[in-house]
Amino acid sequence: MSMDLTSILKDWPYEPGQITVRVIEGDDGEPKIQVRLDLGLLQMEVAGRPDGQRPYGFESLLEYYETGLDDFLADSPEGENFQLSADDCRLLREESVQYYHRYISLLVLGDADGVVRDTSRNLRVLDLCRQYAERDEDRQVLEQFRSYITMMRTRALASQMVAANEAKAALLVIDEGIEEIRRLHEEAGHEDGGRSTEIQMLQGMRDELVMKLPASQKTELRRRLQEAIEQENYELAAI
Repeated sequence: MSMDLTSILKDWPYEPGQITVRVIEGDDGEPKIQVRLDLGLLQMEVAGRPDGQRPYGFESLLEYYETGLDDFLADSPEGENFQLSADDCRLLREESVQYYHRYISLLVLGDADGVVRDTSRNLRVLDLCRQYAERDEDRQVLEQFRSYITMMRTRALASQMVAANEAKAALLVIDEGIEEIRRLHEEAGHEDGGRSTEIQMLQGMRDELVMKLPASQKTELRRRLQEAIEQENYELAAI
């Protein structure tokens, strides 16, 4: 069997400026995600760790460390002495990049369930490192991505609601995501957090969704918004 990829790449041309993704059947009969790159392609598993490995017999390093934490907490409920070394955090970051590549690919493929799964998983990595990393820099380095991952997860959750014909639930999910991202920016001291790219993207999705609502629901939303503004109840206005 030839190891030359020329014929594969020739039949699947690279498109600059676009994320070109497809799902193929692997030699093992299981689906694989492929991403076309300028100099080749990237292939990932659809579920589990994207590279198909099982470190220490676990689905991923995250599960390995989480299990270690659970075992530690069983003996020491406070968990004060549980720490992730610099190497532990580096390995978790490298693994998270694999899941990032996959959830971007799944977004292009329209697999909202997969995006929710992988973004939720990467948020767990941020939580674990923030709480248990031995070094302060390892606790903080991933926090810059929390707003982005939250936005991606919110988009996917809202897409799930839209697919289930639950437009109002989708609006609520989006508004909760916007509020969470705004809170993250405020905690970080970002004065322009309300105009962040993540919030603008979610607001655009919300506006498009409202435009597609039946006229009766639009009228109801406008009425609730006006009442909420008059009462200064901005939480109600959001939904």
